[in-house]
Amino acid sequence: MKPQLIEAGRHNRDLAASTTRVIQGGSWKKQRTVMLIPAGESIPTKVYLSHCGLIFPPNQAAHRMAAMGMEVGEAFSNAIEQILAHPDLQQWEYLLTIYPHNIPPADGLVRLIARMEAHPELSCIGGLYWTKGEGGVPQIWGDPKDPVLNFRPQPPDPNGGLVECCGTGMGFNLWRLKMFRDDRLRKPWFKTIAGAEGVGTQDLYFWGDARKHGYRCAIDCGVLVGHYDVATDTVW
Repeated sequence: MKPQLIEAGRHNRDLAASTTRVIQGGSWKKQRTVMLIPAGESIPTKVYLSHCGLIFPPNQAAHRMAAMGMEVGEAFSNAIEQILAHPDLQQWEYLLTIYPHNIPPADGLVRLIARMEAHPELSCIGGLYWTKGEGGVPQIWGDPKDPVLNFRPQPPDPNGGLVECCGTGMGFNLWRLKMFRDDRLRKPWFKTIAGAEGVGTQDLYFWGDARKHGYRCAIDCGVLVGHYDVATDTVW
């Protein structure tokens, strides 16, 4: 081994840059996160392993919660009601919704949190995943530049940037929990409809109302999320 000079460490070498990195990431602040998954009695092994590998912010509180045996809209609405009724969880900063067939990257959550810290104007940011099957579309719903509310699928940013939209899926989404304390929002928040009132999924049912009250969302095209099809063993 060659003779070496002992130094104060690589991070201390450029303290200004290291400090800026910490401040921008927001890890010095509370970033407590509830992870909520609506599920049946089991989830596929490949999906489970990806969830096990999910990194949470260091030294921050985290709570994993499953809503079992309910329709997905009811699962989300009922579970969030329970979170807001809890004396501790109701004060937390973030809610991560994740599906039992979505495969996020290990650093997906911390990257979404960093995006949220950098974009206080957004109340929800999701990872990029596509509908299943050939010809699938990205779940980036609606062009906010159109004065008429719409949920047309928008193209992702190939450079991994943020794409603001009118609505998102819920397969890997980070929400500011405080938005659900807004009494102006319609309840139940999430509802799957199929009848005289129309047809729609629970996620876009929510955003159709939330947009009226100024809430904004986006998709982080740098957080790539797989969408697993058990029947064909294919990740779309």
